Amino acid sequence: MVDVLTASRYSPLKRGFDVFAGSLLLVLVSPILAGSLLAVGIDSGRPVVYRRRVVGLGGRTFDAFKVRTMVRDADDVLERDAGLRLAYAASNKLAVDPRVTRTGRWLRRLSIDELPQLVNVLRGEMSLVGPRMITPAELPEWGDTADLLLSVRPGLTGLWQVNGRQKLTKADRIRLDGEYVHQMSLRLDLRILARTVPAVLSSRGAY
Repeated sequence: MVDVLTASRYSPLKRGFDVFAGSLLLVLVSPILAGSLLAVGIDSGRPVVYRRRVVGLGGRTFDAFKVRTMVRDADDVLERDAGLRLAYAASNKLAVDPRVTRTGRWLRRLSIDELPQLVNVLRGEMSLVGPRMITPAELPEWGDTADLLLSVRPGLTGLWQVNGRQKLTKADRIRLDGEYVHQMSLRLDLRILARTVPAVLSSRGAY
């Protein structure tokens, strides 16, 4: 209950910051975003934007936007390959993913593929900082932390992003999600945002 009250008390300030900073960031990165969408279209055709159905505040689902970095039938490829499915189930990520396109590898290294989620931030579906977004199917894996996860908006970045990114185990990501909600504050959000830039530029843990 303490965590829910903390989230509720900070929510109006957090939302105002998201709208202001998110709008500014979207304007600043729009040339990079436009160039990446064009590169994907030239490399592997349409669609250039991938919609991932995820769960958000209060358990409501929405489409999180990403620049498409995989082949167009990526979900079908995973469904057909039992080995890939088993490896994916272990951490919800593949260190070596044969579905990723040539252009997609470069976009992922610098997290450029996630820039369209600034639109989700402005729409009120995501926050600049928050827990990692997950699909409804993944939610049961978060156990008791799931309630905390649903009490706030998922983030474009978060403690997971500045503490190893995809090198983290699933258990580590769950622990960090819970820690973020427990400690959530403007000061923590600003610290995470400041650490995100060097974390992204270093490409550590990105694949």
